Formats: sequence, C-alpha cells, structure tokens
Amino acid sequence: MSPRSWPARYGPLLVIVLIALVAAACGPGSGSLPPGVTAAPTPTPPAGIPLNPAPLQADPFSLLSWLFTPIFQAFFIILVVLDRLTGNIAIAIIGLTIIIKVLLIPVFRRQLVSTKRMQLIGPEIKEIQRRFKGDRMKVQQATAQLYKERGVSPLGCLPIVLQMFLLIPLYSVFSQGLQNFNVQPMLDVFGFRILDLGCDAAPIFGPNNTVLNPCLNPTAFGVNWGVPEVFLGSPGALFSGLSLLAIISSLVQLVASRMTLPAASAAGADDQNVKMQRQMAIFLPFISLIYGSILPAGLFLYWIGSTVFSIVQQYLILGWGGMFPIFGWTPRFAVDHTPRFPVAAPTAPPSSSREPGTTARPKSDRTALDRSASAQATIRQRGRQGRRGRRR
Repeated sequence: MSPRSWPARYGPLLVIVLIALVAAACGPGSGSLPPGVTAAPTPTPPAGIPLNPAPLQADPFSLLSWLFTPIFQAFFIILVVLDRLTGNIAIAIIGLTIIIKVLLIPVFRRQLVSTKRMQLIGPEIKEIQRRFKGDRMKVQQATAQLYKERGVSPLGCLPIVLQMFLLIPLYSVFSQGLQNFNVQPMLDVFGFRILDLGCDAAPIFGPNNTVLNPCLNPTAFGVNWGVPEVFLGSPGALFSGLSLLAIISSLVQLVASRMTLPAASAAGADDQNVKMQRQMAIFLPFISLIYGSILPAGLFLYWIGSTVFSIVQQYLILGWGGMFPIFGWTPRFAVDHTPRFPVAAPTAPPSSSREPGTTARPKSDRTALDRSASAQATIRQRGRQGRRGRRR
C-alpha cells in the first residue's frame, strides 16, 4: 500500500469513529436553571441544559471536550453572526463552510500537489521495488532517498486527517448549538459578550422530552438542520433510515475521490495498488448512507459544500484525474484536458546521472579559500622541484 493511500481507504471509517466519540466527548458543559424555574422531567436532555464551555476534568472524554471547546466557540460564533446577517441558518452553514475551506486552501493545495507528485514518480518507485525485490530495507532506503531528491513529501495526506478532526466540533455546533434553549454562554469570550441572542430563561419540553424553544431557529427550507433528516425509515440509529443528504454527500465524495486518482492513460495506472484504490473509491463514499440517520443534517450540508469546494480545487490543480472513463465512456471535454494550475513533474538534480534511489556522491565541504590555498601549495611544490632539476 502506498504512503498516501490509507486516508482514501479508511478516511470514512475514521469519520465514523470520531463521530462515535463526539456523542460522549462533546456534550454540553454543566449548567443549572435560573432560580425559580422548575426542573424538567428526568432525565433532562442535553438541549435542556444551558450550553456552557466544557470544564477541565481528569477523565479522557472531558479532556477531549475541553480541548475542542475553543474551536467549537469559534465556529459557533461565526455561524451565529452569519445567521443574524442572512436570517437563514442553511445559508449561514454554507457561509461557514466557505470560510473554513478558504482558510484551508494552502493546506489542501499542498496535499493535492503532493498527491500528484507521488503519482508522477510512481514508475520510479515501481522500478526501485523491482530492483530490490525481496529486500524491504533497501526498498525503503532507496524510496526515501528518491523522495528527498525530488522534494516529495509522503506525508501529504495529513491535511485530510486535519479536516476530519474538524468534524468533531462541527458536529457539536449543529447537534447542540442549533437545539439548545440557551446558547448565550458560548457567545461570552473572556467576559465580553459577542452577541445577545435573548434566549429564553427556561426550556419548553415537548413530546419525547424534546426542546421546543431553541435559541437559534434551526429550520430553513423546510429542514431542521440540527437533527438527522431521513425520507425513508426513522432517525436515531445506524441503518434505521435513509437520508437524501447522505445520498448527495456520497455522490459528490465519489466524484472527488475518483478525481484524485491518476488518469487511466497515465503511467503506472495499471499498478495493483492503483487498481485497488479505484475499487475503494467507488465503495467508500457510500458509507455515508450508513450513518445518515444519526448525524444532523447541518453536518451533511457542511460536508457536501466542503466536498464541492474541494472538487473545484482538484479540477484546477489535478484536472479530471481518474474521473473518466465511466463504464467505458469518456466525454469529449475530458480528453487531453490540461488543468489550470498543473503540477510539474519533480525532476532529479541536474548533476545526477545515477539510477533512481541510489546514493549521491558527497559534495566537497572545502571553501573557496581552502581550494585557493591548496592550489598555491601545489604551485610552490612544483617550483621547488623545477629548481632542483636545473641545479643538477
């Protein structure tokens, strides 16, 4: 398996693990109802407790929640400001998505460039594996030397992991921030109140102990973006319902994942690892259908917008990549397409005439002064030898 292939294979699985941790780790901080307010039926749902910053405690879940609180607050404040400007929470979520993706442009571009360069030197890596077949240590050393010579970082997949970790605070923003009756404490930073939302003093509970008076209006275009939305089955558990947003998310992820693969006509496209990546690129995006009934609709809206933004970036840097052919068909616009900002193939050092992965000769550490002194000593030595010859 190539160094960059594991995020493409196991990324969605990592998302599931992270979201599972979120349910326990990113719960709201402890809070109490105002004096004189009657407590809600037991047990009180999280949305019925004021949303306070998570306190620092010794257990791992509390520690994780405390660490993510500043990121949660930053995202939540931006979302609230955009909601107040637009009056539509769905548009505010899209605006938050664009802001996050714009901030991550340098990181994501570096990952795309690294992905393309790894593809371009793929044939050389394959040649190294052929020459040192059976000697894993030499393969690793020669491959590392090749990466160093060509300026390629095999860790270009780390930005993908960073984006996945952002899903933890975003999950809390949508699932808790859009459902809680009092989110005002999250808008107070170092004693300064960013916005006064005028939240109700006490929650109003409806059927199934749900909160009927969230401080922010979570509904836009007929969708409650703070809870799972399904059109078939019921929300609340894995495989319990089918979400239209999950289907759309799977389709755009399918396009994005195929675009990161090398074109079918590219060198090394017939490699066994590449073929396996193509198969996984078809299967993995549809994992979204599994957890579509447990994640809030707002998180899917963010993920769809984020993926569409990534597709545009990939189109400008990678072109169509391995998107085509589809069932043997390649559209005319994708034939011999050149991306707007193509990535140049990493070249070997100009003075290198060795085979890929072999060790370069060590360069001289002597300075110009050292070389000059050595030349003068050689001239004097030859002069003395000439004078002795004339005396004879």
